[in-house]
Amino acid sequence: MNTLFDKIWDSHVVQNVQDGPTQLYIDRLYAHEVTSPQAFDTLRDKGLKVFRPDHVIAMPDHNTPSDQQERIDDPIGKKQVETLKANCEEFGIKHFTMGTKDNGIIHVVGPEKGLSLPGMTIVCGDSHTSTHGAVGALAMGIGTSEVAQVLASETILQSKPKSMRINIEGELQPGVTAKDVALYIMAQMTTSGATGYVVEYAGSTIRNMSMEGRLTLSNLSIEMGSRAGIIAPDETTFAYLKGREYAPKGAEWDKAVEYWKTLKSDDDAVFDKEVTYKAEDIAPRITYGTNPGAGIAVDGTVPTLESVGETEAAQLKSQLEYMQFQPGEKLEGKPVDYVFLGACTNGRIEDFRAFASIVKGKKKADNVVAWLVPGSWLVRQQIIDEGIDKILADAGFELRLPSCSACLAMNPDKVPAGKLAISTSNRNFVGRQGPGARTVLASPLTVAASAITGVITDPRTMI
Repeated sequence: MNTLFDKIWDSHVVQNVQDGPTQLYIDRLYAHEVTSPQAFDTLRDKGLKVFRPDHVIAMPDHNTPSDQQERIDDPIGKKQVETLKANCEEFGIKHFTMGTKDNGIIHVVGPEKGLSLPGMTIVCGDSHTSTHGAVGALAMGIGTSEVAQVLASETILQSKPKSMRINIEGELQPGVTAKDVALYIMAQMTTSGATGYVVEYAGSTIRNMSMEGRLTLSNLSIEMGSRAGIIAPDETTFAYLKGREYAPKGAEWDKAVEYWKTLKSDDDAVFDKEVTYKAEDIAPRITYGTNPGAGIAVDGTVPTLESVGETEAAQLKSQLEYMQFQPGEKLEGKPVDYVFLGACTNGRIEDFRAFASIVKGKKKADNVVAWLVPGSWLVRQQIIDEGIDKILADAGFELRLPSCSACLAMNPDKVPAGKLAISTSNRNFVGRQGPGARTVLASPLTVAASAITGVITDPRTMI
């Protein structure tokens, strides 16, 4: 009667504190430059070493420029990146340095290198750690003090969350991607609808989804408030991981796969909450507000103030004023200033293939500034090897260097105040992509179509 979450959690319990949290063993800690410095300072203050440095992987990504990687001009960003390198050298941690073939966004690099594996417990001082749940791992974002706990002991104190299963059944329509599925679920559940839960995604739609799609879906779990998102490993997972740099090899691989095949919820498993959605109900999506759950179908209309409750109406009014949209209007056809393809949400090879499938043989709109940023150097090399870079160049686009880039305003790729960006990233909060910037979240297909027309465009018109 155990869920997949139960199986992974229970197998990692070190001890249960009476009337308190669980001490949970952690298999993998990822560290980047923004949230780790204080954790390493804590170790120094207490005279502690990193307990298992071989279980820790670090890399800079948030402050990394996407136009060149010889230097970081921002003094704060530069110090954070230099501090991470120094901490890794001092404590004996593997560090994937900026500008090298191993570097990229930590939530892209982990799975693609086979560092994130089924059955693992994975943590990082970053909310989108939920991404790694796509391989069948329990992956959670944690705070800086908790990063220090894991560095010192390879364990963490956690209260066990509740369990939820979200089933998606049926076949996705042409032009609908995993990003659209995630935005649809968020609109149905709201951004707090899964608070306190670990969510397992299941159903025929999920089983037929590629690993890149599953990574996108798991990445956005945190935007519903959930503690983690997880998908049972299957043949798609095994095919994706086989041969990866840090994945098991030979007999160890065969042994691992036998274990991984047991990582699924029992047929009679009971969840604290369960919901089901139909794939055919999902259209390409866009957001209209300042949280990822404020979304509609790309050809839909913004809600009216009268269609929501009094409290929601005040929130809607505030969001629309910031976004410079009107209640009840269509967003399709609205001019866009910036387009962004990338982030740990949609910076993988499948996302660039999708974008290229729309722009091939066409030309970028003159009014649009485009940032196309791979999630890792491996993805960038795949783009070149497959000739996608030439398709992009012929259409008037520049392929940039791996970085978190315009996902958040911590590097040079900032959207200017008042400008409207259509973005494949994960958050559309006020100022997320730059002070005063306005963000519409969408899939790579929708972003590509909008980059060609210069206005918010339904990708189904170009497929």
